[in-house]
Amino acid sequence: MTVQTERVATAPTTTMARAFTALRIFTGLVWLSNGLAKLTNVGQVDWGFFSFNLITKGSAQFIANDATTKTHIPALGAFYRDVVLAHWGFFGTFLTVAELAVGLGLVFGVLTRLAAVGGLLLIAPIWIMLWPAGGYLWEYPAEDLFPLVLLAIVPAGRVGGLDRRLAPRLNNRWPT
Repeated sequence: MTVQTERVATAPTTTMARAFTALRIFTGLVWLSNGLAKLTNVGQVDWGFFSFNLITKGSAQFIANDATTKTHIPALGAFYRDVVLAHWGFFGTFLTVAELAVGLGLVFGVLTRLAAVGGLLLIAPIWIMLWPAGGYLWEYPAEDLFPLVLLAIVPAGRVGGLDRRLAPRLNNRWPT
């Protein structure tokens, strides 16, 4: 009696690597464009055939303030209200620099997993504050959290990124 084994079709490694590269670059462009919006204070862009909005420092401050009023986590809301928003000059600049660093890291594949963790540290507290308040159940996870978690786990910068050169120098370890 011959036993036949079922073959499971899997995508070739190169196809998956390319898919993660595309996810990395696209996610990086999102972060980079919003960092540039904060740097230039340009939130509305109209190219005639295509118009879009980005998050400026003022918009980010509004979102953070809104999250502090809606959160069911008093300590987190108080931290954002009493520390982050009270010192927005510093934190707005920090956010701008951090978003630019996350964006550049992801677009160019430099310390990709570290860049993804940095993005998670920036966006997760806002989502945590807003989630129980009845909004943004899927938007933050689908647009930011889930891609960043994947990019923090998978070494996506080693294909089409500078992590390919950095990884051997770091013994192929995290954060490349």
